[in-house]
Amino acid sequence: MMPVLRTVSPKIHYYGTPVALLSTENPDGTPNLAPMSSIWWLGQVAVLGLSMRGRTYENLSRTGEVVISLVSPALADAVDRLALTTGSLPVPEYKQAIGTIHVADKFAHAGLTPAPSDLVRPPRVAEAQIVLEGRVQGVLPVGEGAVHAAIEVRILRTHWDEALLDASARHHLNPDRWQPLLMSFLEFYTMGQRVRDSRLATAF
Repeated sequence: MMPVLRTVSPKIHYYGTPVALLSTENPDGTPNLAPMSSIWWLGQVAVLGLSMRGRTYENLSRTGEVVISLVSPALADAVDRLALTTGSLPVPEYKQAIGTIHVADKFAHAGLTPAPSDLVRPPRVAEAQIVLEGRVQGVLPVGEGAVHAAIEVRILRTHWDEALLDASARHHLNPDRWQPLLMSFLEFYTMGQRVRDSRLATAF
């Protein structure tokens, strides 16, 4: 049966992407932690979609370093505690208008544990099952008014929870064990059941 398509004008296009926590370093050397979900990968590169008006973008522009921690649904409450918080002080007016507050210690506020990274200065989220250490390679302003940017990040080191690994292939992740926290149209979800094997998986 063919779908019945209607022409609509949505405010956002948020069809379902993983939630990530971005660790960056503030000018005073303390860590900043921010949730985001506009992210995709190509080879050993992650592309982050970020506002150019926030502390995370400022830190990335200054240091070029970031840690991307991907979280499971078990950390949804921690992610939510970071919503409507900012490391910027004073809080920008446009953020005040939606109830954003300044939080100096984002890790403590979220109830998460900072852990040392191997190759970059920002810390890992110790509770995250997948952690990617990276360095910025390029920034491309996106959209009208240059409010957002696509940030190209080279993945330098990858950390996976050993519980996610495929027992028969050490460097392979078992997707049946990895259930990421997803955001779809500003609501939290996770993945459902696998539909079937794909020809692409067989080829690789």
